[in-house]
Amino acid sequence: MQFDIITIFPDFFAGPLDYGIVRRAREARLMEVRVHDLRAYAHDRHRTVDDRPFGGGEGMVLKPEPLFEAVEKLLGQPMGDSALRPAPPADTAVVLLSASGKLFTQETARRLAKQERIVLICGRYEGVDERVAEHLATEEISVGDYVLSGGELPAAIVLDAVTRLVPGALGNEASTENESFRKLGEAETGSVIGDPKPGKARLLLDYPHYTRPAEFRGWKVPDVLIGGNHAEVAKWRAQQAAEKTRRNRPDLLLS
Repeated sequence: MQFDIITIFPDFFAGPLDYGIVRRAREARLMEVRVHDLRAYAHDRHRTVDDRPFGGGEGMVLKPEPLFEAVEKLLGQPMGDSALRPAPPADTAVVLLSASGKLFTQETARRLAKQERIVLICGRYEGVDERVAEHLATEEISVGDYVLSGGELPAAIVLDAVTRLVPGALGNEASTENESFRKLGEAETGSVIGDPKPGKARLLLDYPHYTRPAEFRGWKVPDVLIGGNHAEVAKWRAQQAAEKTRRNRPDLLLS
């Protein structure tokens, strides 16, 4: 898998790319990350990538020309105009990181992990010219219901979440199956949550985790986790995951 990140702050990614699973996946050549300076695609003497918004208002807006040129050069094909819009390669996603995008979820990460190439466009300033969202990006993604200064942090989040799902990136592939935001089948949903609606998949948060010492400041690890009965441990974990989801994210049970 290949990631291309388009940003006006390429040095930002020196840190996120050099640690943890992302670093190991890069070293194992399971994925490649290339960071591109948007200003390299601006051709005036000041390498201008933004301008004032039409209609007035605060802030500056990223211009469409350098973004279109950057993506076209990376993909090796024109992205068209109002008369004709060629589609990007079928195995490629062009993602605009924006507070106005669709919410990024674990399911989005799973879908993107099936792509061969992902181009991440980092928005900045007041926003990005809407023609980029409508006619260049294949999707517009937000990492949460809040506003950040730019798309660099969201791009790093997407990069990390997707990399974890690349085959071979984790030492134990089961780690991505038993964690937060996994889907439950209807039978499992009924046994854990009760009253499932036909065709409605539910999501659960991860169950609580404990490690040594077995007692810390008077707080003890639940006995079931020490008893060695794997069936009882599995039952307890399912119940605890459902309870934690009800407490912290009840909306997931209604999805």
